[in-house]
Amino acid sequence: MDNNEVLGHLLKIESEAAELVDNAQAEADRRVAQAEKEKRAAYDERYRMENERLENEFQKSKELTQQRYLEELEAYKQKISSTGVDMDRFSVLLDKFVMEEA
Repeated sequence: MDNNEVLGHLLKIESEAAELVDNAQAEADRRVAQAEKEKRAAYDERYRMENERLENEFQKSKELTQQRYLEELEAYKQKISSTGVDMDRFSVLLDKFVMEEA
């Protein structure tokens, strides 16, 4: 084998090695992209489920709070309605207030 043949053979081997490296890099990139896609899909699904769970909890809490508010308001209205007005005491208190202001 002369020098030109050896050099040609080495260049051919180097070219094949570069092709192997390029192919390996492309495969690695493809695998990384696939893994990222799968992880992103899993994350999105978990995020959606957690968001849905929290939204449901919020709606239940909101409804319960509204219900309690209405019940307490109604109880307060009943208490106010059932309380009688003592006009005699009110008049005395009003007279006292007016006299102090004068």
